[in-house]
Amino acid sequence: MRRVITYGTFDLLHYGHIRLLQRAKEQGDYLVVALSSDEFNAGKGKKSYFTYEDRKRMLEAIRYVDLVIPEDNWEQKATDVDKYHIDTFVMGDDWEGEFDFLKDKVDVVYLSRTPEISTTRIKSELSNS
Repeated sequence: MRRVITYGTFDLLHYGHIRLLQRAKEQGDYLVVALSSDEFNAGKGKKSYFTYEDRKRMLEAIRYVDLVIPEDNWEQKATDVDKYHIDTFVMGDDWEGEFDFLKDKVDVVYLSRTPEISTTRIKSELSNS
């Protein structure tokens, strides 16, 4: 069984997120999603509209997602790869090259984003309406 992991905040869940999760799942048989905790987001200067628990429940309802774990810090990616027996590490191409240090442990895949949609764009357009 090939295990895949991806990371994100997944706030204001939209079809770009669903497409990313579907394409990540296509990289293997079992998809682990590391979801940024509220505390981790605060440390990055971000605040989600939905709480961690609400975002987790939404992700767990998506058929492509097999397991949701908390992302509490930047450093955990290398340990998650070992802990969850990951074969493929997937991120959006806006992170291109940032996780190449994992290539000695796993396949690292950067997937293209859905260009016409983003949480930032949704928030911006809602605040301007």
